Amino acid sequence: MRNYIALALTSLAACTNAPAKETAASTPSAVPTVPVPAIDVNEVDSLIQRVVAEKRLVGLSVGVMQDGKVVFAKGYGFRSLEPKLPVTPTTMFGIGSVTKQFTCSSALLLEQEGKLSMNDHVAKYFPSATRANDVTLMELGQHVSGYRDYYPLDFVVREMAKPEPTDTVIARYATRPLDFEPGSRWSYSNTNFLILGKAIEAASGKSVGEFMHERIFTPIGMTRTAFDRIPNDSNTAKGYTSYALADPTTVAPEAQGWIGAAGAIWSTPTDLLAWDLALIDGKVLSPASYSKLTTPRVLTDGRLTTYGCGLGVQKTGNAVILSHGGGIAGVVTQNIVIPATRSGIVTLANADFAATGEITSALIAKLTPHVDVPTIAGPTALEAAKAFLTSVEQGKVDRSTLGDDFNALLTDEHLAKDRSSLAANGKVTDVAVRQTVERGGMEVAIVEYKVGKTLARTAMYRSPDGKIQQFLINRQ
Repeated sequence: MRNYIALALTSLAACTNAPAKETAASTPSAVPTVPVPAIDVNEVDSLIQRVVAEKRLVGLSVGVMQDGKVVFAKGYGFRSLEPKLPVTPTTMFGIGSVTKQFTCSSALLLEQEGKLSMNDHVAKYFPSATRANDVTLMELGQHVSGYRDYYPLDFVVREMAKPEPTDTVIARYATRPLDFEPGSRWSYSNTNFLILGKAIEAASGKSVGEFMHERIFTPIGMTRTAFDRIPNDSNTAKGYTSYALADPTTVAPEAQGWIGAAGAIWSTPTDLLAWDLALIDGKVLSPASYSKLTTPRVLTDGRLTTYGCGLGVQKTGNAVILSHGGGIAGVVTQNIVIPATRSGIVTLANADFAATGEITSALIAKLTPHVDVPTIAGPTALEAAKAFLTSVEQGKVDRSTLGDDFNALLTDEHLAKDRSSLAANGKVTDVAVRQTVERGGMEVAIVEYKVGKTLARTAMYRSPDGKIQQFLINRQ
C-alpha cells in the first residue's frame, strides 16, 4: 500500500565509523511534557479550506490533538459525490497502512501474555514460507524480512480485484526466493503483515479483527473504528481516483482477503487520536513492548532505519515523531504523533491523488517543541518562506524584510539571476518547513519545496525582529 510513511521516514541514517545506536521514542511518563503555544484553530481551518480548494480534494477529515486534548476535528468536502453527502467528524475512512501499528501492537500484547514471542520464527505459523526458520515475527513488523511485497504499485492490479483467502496470497508471495538476506535491508512489504496477522490469530484463537476490537478498540473507546468496512453504514467515505487530471471517479476497492492485517481498519480522526494518546500514555503496551514498537531497526551492516514495528520513527528538530501513512484504493491517510507535547495529527482523504503535506507540515511545526529557538516577530516561518519565494519569482523583494548583510548580498543583478533560474525550472510549489532550530540567536527554518520537478532546500535564518538574514536557494 502506497504513501505508507510520512516525512520520508523510509530513509536510512547515514553510516558512521561508530555503530548505529537504537533509540526508542520515550513515553511521557519517562520524559516531561514540553509545552508549546496553543494552536489557532481558525488559522488551521483557513489553511485546510485553501488546500482542499487548491488541490481539488473530494473529501477530507482532519483531527488535531494538543497536550492530550482534541482541539480540532472537522470534515471538509464530500464523503460521496453521487449522491453528494458531506464529510463529518464521524465519517469513517479506510486508514490503509496506519493499520500496521495496530497489528504490531496486537502481537506485542500477545507477547506480554506469553502467547507468542516476537523472536518466534515464521516457520511456527506459516512453515511453507521461504526460509521460514530464518525470519522472525519482529523482522516481519520491521520490514526487514526479504519477503516480496504483493502491493507495491499505486493501483489495484488484476489479481487483487478477485477475492482470495489470505493464506493463498501469502503462499503466492512468501514462497518466492527472498529479495535479500533477512535483516540486511529495509524494504516495505505488505506480505509481512499478512503473515504477522496469521500469527496473531494462531496465538489468540481469534480473528485479527476480533482481537483488536476486544483488546484495543473497545477499551480505548474507539466507537467509530472497525476492522473492515461496516456493512450498511451510510457515514463512510467512498474512494475516488482521477485519470490524467480528469474529474474524480469512484474506484473499486481491493477484493476480500488482500489487505487484512496490512491495512483493513476503518476509523475517524477522533478515534485515531484517542489511540495515539493511549499508546504514548502507556495505556496499551508495557514500557518494554512500547520500546520494541518505537525502536528503529539496526541492519546487519550497521545502518539504522527510521522504522520500528509498524511505525515510522524520526527525530525532527527537538522531538521524536511517530508517523505512518496509508494508501489503499481511493484513500490517502496520515497519522502523526509527537510524544513530547502529547500531540497528534490525523488526515483522512478519500481520493488517491490527495496531497495533504502542506497541512501536516504546518501543524507539525506548531506542535513540535522548539527548545531554545527564539520567538520571531511577524509571520510564521512557513508564511515568511512562501512570501519570499513568491517575491523572488516576481523579481520584486520587499527589502525592509531583509537583514542588512543579506540585503547587500541580494543585489538587483543577483535577484534577476535567481528569478531567471527559478523560471527556467518551473513554478515554486509544495513549500514546507521541516524543522526549526537555533543558531547565533536566530531561528533557522529548514524549508523544502519544488521548483517545477526539482526538489530544493533552504536554511532560512530570521532574527527575532522577523527580518530574513539568509535565504539561499539550493538543490536538495
